[in-house]
Amino acid sequence: MKQVELKYGFEALEPHIDELTMRTHYTKHHATYTNNLNMALEKALELSNKTIEEILADLPAISDTVLRNTIQNNGGGYYNHNLYFTVISPEGGGEPTGVLAKQIEKDFGSFASFKEKIKSAALARFGSGWAWLSTDPAGNLAVSSTPNQDNPLMDQKGKWCPVLAIDVWEHAYYLKYKNLRADYIESFFQIIDWKEVAKRYEGAIT
Repeated sequence: MKQVELKYGFEALEPHIDELTMRTHYTKHHATYTNNLNMALEKALELSNKTIEEILADLPAISDTVLRNTIQNNGGGYYNHNLYFTVISPEGGGEPTGVLAKQIEKDFGSFASFKEKIKSAALARFGSGWAWLSTDPAGNLAVSSTPNQDNPLMDQKGKWCPVLAIDVWEHAYYLKYKNLRADYIESFFQIIDWKEVAKRYEGAIT
């Protein structure tokens, strides 16, 4: 498994996310999850031909409890961060258009209502975790939140596929925002790459 390659520099998301946070987040936290996952997978050769999505959607199939927990935590950290770093961009912000925008309006009433719902999910997550926008194969959208490095693939056994991730672990924002998680979340909307989110949404529906 490889870390997603960033399409922008560590400084490119300022003032919304500072360079030191980005550099530390990607080269330290994300890299460690990736390395730990790959070491764990060396002990689970039966998983060698599976994608990370397939692995996370069927964690109970890993009989060794310690190995399963290691892959859950580090595989989640790897997958979650790959998505997170992909759906943000210095050219982000604004609102989605096209099919995704229509579905957001259908499922949440408006973009403003969706924004408030996912912000609430991110703010209500006690401790470390994530807020998500996910789709099922029919194209229905749902907002959810998970603790630690869990994600909707695990919770729903692959039925729901995340298309947008908001990292609310303190390492994602504390250097700049300190304890003001709400300010970080509000600023995060200025860097969401809605074209990439829409691409992932349309690729996940059948």
